[in-house]
Amino acid sequence: MHKFFRTFSLCFFLAVTLTVYAHAEEDTLKVGLYYGSSALFSANLQNYEGSGYALGWFDETDRDFHELGWLDEEKISMTADGAIYIKNGTYYSGAQSGADAVVGGYHVELDETFDSFEEAAYVAEQFDGGFPAYVNNEFVVRVDNFLTREEAEVAAATYSTYTWYGMNGREHSFWGTAVSPSVTGVTVTVTGSDEILFEFDCSGARSLGILPDGGREGALTWFKGYKWYGGFEYRRVTGGNINVINVVDIDDYVKGVLPYEMSPSWPLEALKAQAVCARTYALLQTKHYSSYKFDVCNTTDCQVYQGANLASDLTDQAAEETAGIAAFYDGDYAELYYYSSNGGASENSENVWTKALPYLTGKYDPYEDADAIPGYSYTVSYTYDQLTKMLQNKGYSIGQISGVYVSETTDVGNVREITFTDTSGKTLKVTGETCRTIFYTTLFGDTKSVKSMRFTISGGGGGSGYYLGDGSAGVQDLEGLYTISGTGVTDVIAGEVYVASASGTAPLAEAESSGSYSADGITITGTGSGHNVGMSQYGAKAMAEEGYDYEEILDFYFTGITLERIG
Repeated sequence: MHKFFRTFSLCFFLAVTLTVYAHAEEDTLKVGLYYGSSALFSANLQNYEGSGYALGWFDETDRDFHELGWLDEEKISMTADGAIYIKNGTYYSGAQSGADAVVGGYHVELDETFDSFEEAAYVAEQFDGGFPAYVNNEFVVRVDNFLTREEAEVAAATYSTYTWYGMNGREHSFWGTAVSPSVTGVTVTVTGSDEILFEFDCSGARSLGILPDGGREGALTWFKGYKWYGGFEYRRVTGGNINVINVVDIDDYVKGVLPYEMSPSWPLEALKAQAVCARTYALLQTKHYSSYKFDVCNTTDCQVYQGANLASDLTDQAAEETAGIAAFYDGDYAELYYYSSNGGASENSENVWTKALPYLTGKYDPYEDADAIPGYSYTVSYTYDQLTKMLQNKGYSIGQISGVYVSETTDVGNVREITFTDTSGKTLKVTGETCRTIFYTTLFGDTKSVKSMRFTISGGGGGSGYYLGDGSAGVQDLEGLYTISGTGVTDVIAGEVYVASASGTAPLAEAESSGSYSADGITITGTGSGHNVGMSQYGAKAMAEEGYDYEEILDFYFTGITLERIG
């Protein structure tokens, strides 16, 4: 099947009803490569497999590619409209000393429109520096390039004495006007030269699309040192640099995820389980669409995707043998989260994040092989001064830390809640994944972190001290505390003093100690790496090595899901 449908193709829609945004053409993804602060002034393409480029635009709804014209060049560059300074093959928006070439952003435009790219290109060839352009849904011809409008206006007056001939041989009188750079325009040049091939500007309503080798099966293209399947979209809606989006068949996308999210040398069935996770995860993503009009990004903010560079026969086989297969629960896509290892037990999603999902339930994991997992066990220590600085730097309102302990665990023994206490008796409780991420810091010259949700804390006192009945506040000891009453001043005695607060009256009582206390600080000891929700990648590897297939792996880590083909 071709990776993209042309404008005359029929579009097929799935019958599955989804509660989240559904791609109208679910076998095609838009993947953000460079956008926002990483957007590019200029982006180069070079054919790797296949030749030439189709010019056009991708339909916003169904991802159809609407072809406008064709370029035979092997290397092309898409650059924000305006002055372009080229030095040593690099494109700059500002003047460069010793620049090899300069492309001005002003042109002379013929006061006539054309029916096709081919007709506009034919006319453009009759002028030195002429090129076709697609401006607000019409084909026009532009001539030459200038750094100022004044130069373009002088040229327009000079060219008024010229004649040119249409494809039908009819003679035309040249008449043109000077045009300025546009905040939504994109200029296509031969890479490294000042030769303009095409300009595209639809005032942000449509974005330039490039389809290498016309979208033929197996086409691969160099971009930024990586080989990519599919086409590219160059969005420049409100000025500034260009957002670069890869428009790609979802199974080719999976081929570009697998070797970056799982070792390409791992067993095939583990890679197939990862392929289904990657495919389903991408189909669910919506967080970037409203701002940037793509489905999924290519970094760890979504999942890592870097094209075909690291793909192996095994990773490609895993993607192809699970082609189109996604996971569902009760008719909707399932959220197939994954991580490196769980250290002995996965976890309920609501105990780590906030949303309870019935297929993301914690269970003891008998498959992970501790001896075969690098860094499976970890130990990290913090002084109380370090904990104080760390918490205050993260914006928590708490004094000098004097104790910290695990105050709640889950049914399978992972950490659910951590309590910090300061020298005044104030407590800070954190729950869920914050129990892990709160310990991450680079403040002390090296990175300190807690790698998983499965750990213990020693030296933090285990909750020793004196607290209100609800545990919301307290003090480390009673020395120096007194009560004043009608009978005078007396020492505070635990259990005999009641404290009035906004939530009512509660006794001040001694807490049960559940751990040792060290004045030097705490030591955290744990196993695993990641958030513990969903599939353990090392567990999947071990299951595959024991002979389980990818369906059995997914069935173990995700309770009650079904696997269905989406196209």
